[in-house]
Amino acid sequence: MKLKMMYSFLNADLQMLEKELETTIQAQSPVLRQASLHLLQAGGKRIRPVFVLLAAKFGDYNIDVIKKVAVALELIHMASLVHDDVIDDAELRRGAPTIKSKWDNRVAMYTGDYIFARSVELLSEIKNPELHQILAKTIVELCIGEIEQIKDKYRFDQHLKTYLRRIKRKTALLIASSCQLGAIAAGVPEEIHKKLFLFGYYVGMSFQITDDILDFTASEKELGKPAGSDLKQGNITLPVLFAMKNEELRGEIVQINEKTPQSQMNLILEKIKKSDAIQLSVEMSDRYLNKAFDILKELPDGKANKTLYEIAKYIGKRKF
Repeated sequence: MKLKMMYSFLNADLQMLEKELETTIQAQSPVLRQASLHLLQAGGKRIRPVFVLLAAKFGDYNIDVIKKVAVALELIHMASLVHDDVIDDAELRRGAPTIKSKWDNRVAMYTGDYIFARSVELLSEIKNPELHQILAKTIVELCIGEIEQIKDKYRFDQHLKTYLRRIKRKTALLIASSCQLGAIAAGVPEEIHKKLFLFGYYVGMSFQITDDILDFTASEKELGKPAGSDLKQGNITLPVLFAMKNEELRGEIVQINEKTPQSQMNLILEKIKKSDAIQLSVEMSDRYLNKAFDILKELPDGKANKTLYEIAKYIGKRKF
């Protein structure tokens, strides 16, 4: 089953969110408006808004309130992508030119700041201190994760715990907060929204590990960027950490830098794929996924619970 079919009963609300996203990022400045729309129109999974909506189904589902949380979370994610592309000097995002490549780094940074500011402005319409405190802490952790990734570039001797802490901050916490904040906005009891946070955290960890696997196993067309881009940019992901347990392979990996020819990169990528690094990474992703499934067993049954299960299963089983 395709991902969008799993939550097709939310289609009307998701179409409303798409319009809200476009409306919210409108700017008086033509450059800001064009750059923001360029990223929005490149598409995306909209996983975070979907989690917001599904989590809200456990409580008092009022789309006029919930949509503000869903749009704000997606805008924060979008802003982080714009900044990521500047840091990584990325030319492509979702198969389209990045804002930094279509305009320049300065326009990209201010566009990311603008999108982030609009998300905070929208969320301020909800008068709930707990909601704002949770989101603020999430954004702080996200920023720390980004700084850590910059600091850890080409640091081939890093520990597994360093990687897991980094992806927790960069990816998992925003997904976890999407689940929790959707529930809080719907008046869900604390016991439930904390479990939804845990579910989102485990799914987010699995999601990022799977993304890191796909960077080696998927095609350039599927990725929207060349395979192995993360490694060439110095981002040490889980498959790389496992692959470097092979001393011969480690010797080749530690020589990689931004100027490594693609032909040499392709040879190393093939060796990584033939090692046990991919399978070991899949197994770790599955462990997080199973923890997410266990959390769902503790939550009320219903359509939202079933849909969260199907989405989590899909996220963890994307094609390698």
